Amino acid sequence: MIPLTILLFAAGSSSRMKGRDKLMERIGDETLLRRSARRAVATGLPVIALLPPKPTPRAAELDGLVETRVTVPDAGDGMSRSIGAGLAALPDTAAGAMMVMADMPDLDTGDLLVLAAQFDALGGESVIRAAGADGTPGSPAVVPRRLFAALMALDGDTGGRDVLKRERHEIVPLPDRHALTDLDTPEDWAEWRARNR
Repeated sequence: MIPLTILLFAAGSSSRMKGRDKLMERIGDETLLRRSARRAVATGLPVIALLPPKPTPRAAELDGLVETRVTVPDAGDGMSRSIGAGLAALPDTAAGAMMVMADMPDLDTGDLLVLAAQFDALGGESVIRAAGADGTPGSPAVVPRRLFAALMALDGDTGGRDVLKRERHEIVPLPDRHALTDLDTPEDWAEWRARNR
C-alpha cells in the first residue's frame, strides 16, 4: 500500500454554532470528534489531528486514540492555515494526505478505506475526491505529495479548492450522503438527529 496519512481537521472555531462547539456535541455515548477520530484510526493509517491554538476540551477527546497532534496557531485565519500546518507535519515517507473534516458524522471507516484503496490503485499520483451517491463532489479528498507545496502556499479560507480545481479528479461515490453531510450549525444538528433517531 502506498503510504498515506490522514489529516483530521479539528481546529475550526465553530463560529456558526451560537456558542456551542460542534465537535463536542454528543452522538450516543461519544462526541462527534471522538467518533470521527475513532473511525479514522480504525483504518490502520497514521492519523494527525489538527487542533485550535487555545486549550479546549477537544484534546482530551483524542486521548488514547490520536497521539500525533498539531496545534494550528493561526487557525482563525482560515482553512488554509490548517492545511499548511497538517502538510508540514507529515513524515517524509507520506506519499499523500487524506483530508478528513471532523464534523462529518456519516463518514465511516469503510468509506476512508475505499478512498485509500483508490489512491493506491492509481499509483499515488491522482487526486481522489469523495462524492455523494448521486455523484455530487464532497469530502474527503486525497492529495498526492506533488501538490503539497502548492497547498501549503494557500491563503485564506478557500481550503484546497484553488489548487485542486486545476487537477483531474478521480471521483469516488460513497453511500448516501456520507461525503456531503457536515454539521456546522444548530439547525444542521437538529436535522441530522431527526433523521438518525
